[in-house]
Amino acid sequence: MDKNGIQKLIADLATKKIEMAGKDFFLTWEKTRDEIDATFLVAEILQAMRTNNISPRIWDSGIAVSNFRDNSTRTRFSFASACDLLGLYVQDLDEGKSQLAHGETVRETATMISFLTEAIGIRDDIYLGEGDKYQREIAKALDEGVASGVLPSRPTIVNLQSDIDHPTQSMADFLHLSHYYGGLDKLKGKKIAVTWAYSPSYGKPLSVPQGVIGLASRFGMEVSLAYPEGYDLLPEVIETSRRQAGQSGGSFSVSHSMDEAFKDADIVYPKSWAPYDVMLKRVPLLHKGDQAGLKDLEKSCLANNAKHKAWECTEEKMKLTKKSDPKYGQGLYMHCLPADITDVSCDAGEVAASVFDRYRDDTYLEASYKPYIIAAMILLGKFKNPATVLKAALMRNAPRILEG
Repeated sequence: MDKNGIQKLIADLATKKIEMAGKDFFLTWEKTRDEIDATFLVAEILQAMRTNNISPRIWDSGIAVSNFRDNSTRTRFSFASACDLLGLYVQDLDEGKSQLAHGETVRETATMISFLTEAIGIRDDIYLGEGDKYQREIAKALDEGVASGVLPSRPTIVNLQSDIDHPTQSMADFLHLSHYYGGLDKLKGKKIAVTWAYSPSYGKPLSVPQGVIGLASRFGMEVSLAYPEGYDLLPEVIETSRRQAGQSGGSFSVSHSMDEAFKDADIVYPKSWAPYDVMLKRVPLLHKGDQAGLKDLEKSCLANNAKHKAWECTEEKMKLTKKSDPKYGQGLYMHCLPADITDVSCDAGEVAASVFDRYRDDTYLEASYKPYIIAAMILLGKFKNPATVLKAALMRNAPRILEG
């Protein structure tokens, strides 16, 4: 895409009715369809500017704070890349080395880290019922800081994964699908199978599958969710996805058969997660530091997982998918990574090695869109007229790489 193409995207962005400035990005289903589309557009614009050696740096100074309360590789590096792309320095908030370890309140922490901060990225997905709540507590404290005049401006919060949604992941997934199929409008009527898959570990968050169904249901897709009995997701997310599917002209179904979900699917997304009730049981044990209780819960959960080793994305299951894909001749495999690959990363896992290897490059491309999605969320949360800001950056035409 050349500069004319970028200008067309900016012109399209200017037509969107959005009210994202001064607001945070917590859940995709809290955003209007125009705001979702605007996020994709800004991500496309930023990627195209970088590809054309045009610096998309909006800030000359300022920091972004990353608060990872759980381990991360892809999202941590994506957040850092996104902030650097826009001209922000990233400072990690290490809670073990901060005054949080000495009882500092959420309100104090939010204020102290925000004096010259433009964005705060938070991952808090361990405690069901608390991750999203924590992010909103930070947001409330920021509002109070601005209202009292303590903070000169309001940082925008980006949900880098909570107990409910993983919006940077799902939106990166769908930007990949947009590129793969030639536009978001091409997703209408396509069947996506979001299924549980066996893993030799337990406690994987529910927010990835919830994020995928919460976004897929916005585009008129046939969403087929499948999992073994007892591996339920949050009921409110199921109901939201079902309602959105009806509004978008798509469909939403739940079954307990991986084969049924895969049958005639255009896209498959097999991913392990812990049962809803198990995640609920983990919370008090984690708070109490009850290691013996956690060990017993893990043992019982792994034993239950082992009953469902047949829930693996195999060559046989891929043959059930639709045969119309011109690249693969069968459905498109997706995963948020890292995948549990049978006979590679584990003895038995989510996906057969031959399947994963065939789709490897596409899963990497899928992940590559996350920095641009995060940068788009930050930019839209900070500027009332993002099209004007991006147009100015394009006209400035400052090279990202200084060539001799």
